[in-house]
Amino acid sequence: MFKNLFWQVFMLSHADKADASLIIPCKNEGQNVKMTLDSLLAAAPAARVEYIVVDDGSNDGCCEFIKENNKYSSVNLISSSRLGVSRARNLGASASRGEYLVFCDAHITVPAGWPDNLLSAFNLDGVDAVSPAIGSLENPGATGYGQTWNERLQVAWLPPPPGLKTAAVPLLPGGCVAARRDVFRRAGGFDPGFIAWGHEDVEFSLKLWLFGYRLFVAPQVKILHLFRRKHPYPVKMEHFLYNMLRLAYSHFNNERIGKVLDLIDEAGSAKRINERVLKGGAGEQRLDYFARRKHDDDWFMQKFHIPF
Repeated sequence: MFKNLFWQVFMLSHADKADASLIIPCKNEGQNVKMTLDSLLAAAPAARVEYIVVDDGSNDGCCEFIKENNKYSSVNLISSSRLGVSRARNLGASASRGEYLVFCDAHITVPAGWPDNLLSAFNLDGVDAVSPAIGSLENPGATGYGQTWNERLQVAWLPPPPGLKTAAVPLLPGGCVAARRDVFRRAGGFDPGFIAWGHEDVEFSLKLWLFGYRLFVAPQVKILHLFRRKHPYPVKMEHFLYNMLRLAYSHFNNERIGKVLDLIDEAGSAKRINERVLKGGAGEQRLDYFARRKHDDDWFMQKFHIPF
């Protein structure tokens, strides 16, 4: 029922559409939210861009400035409580009007003209979702161009594509990822069964590829991202592992599920997490996704030479 209601609201909110919706979930971000919004608003945005901030239960007052200063009157501030990153992003999407949905972390800065330059990638054939190059705010020379997985299902940054041309990549980083609105809707958004934080971006990327969509990095556009040394809110390892196993049940064959369980068992908690994931409906989601997808996980791993 909740899922159906979400998509009804999603479609109704699109009636008065904008070109792009920038959706920023946050929780206890301190001054980072203001830094991000100031950068976005100063970057000569494309016409009819809307800004949506989802404050997911912050207790540090990080979004109060939005309500107190007319400079931010164009920002739609939505309050929620302990939804986690995936559902907070989906909530922002449900309130959006954009033809393109751009999900940004609340600790980035962007260059002038970046939205037009990023969204221009959608003019190329077959581009359904795209991310810019992402550099470190503390060390701008350290830049990644999309992501992949290693043999332990750990994320690794990719080098620049040849000629710095827009290129297909297996995984789009959650720091900034844009998708066509209709693609986001048909794919079901970010996994609403994820908890807290972890694997939202890679699960979304994998799901899009398996459902027949194509993902690219636009290396001509570079944003800077604050890579934090710790989360500003509690994140347990069990949350991270839960999402990892839910991803596996949703998309992987039995052999790969076993490999994920082995990785989780290194932390001594595989049985408990496995029971919790199955009780959370991962089996039902697996049946739904397997019926809808156009490619399997073997195809994905082989296409991108991922040794898992």
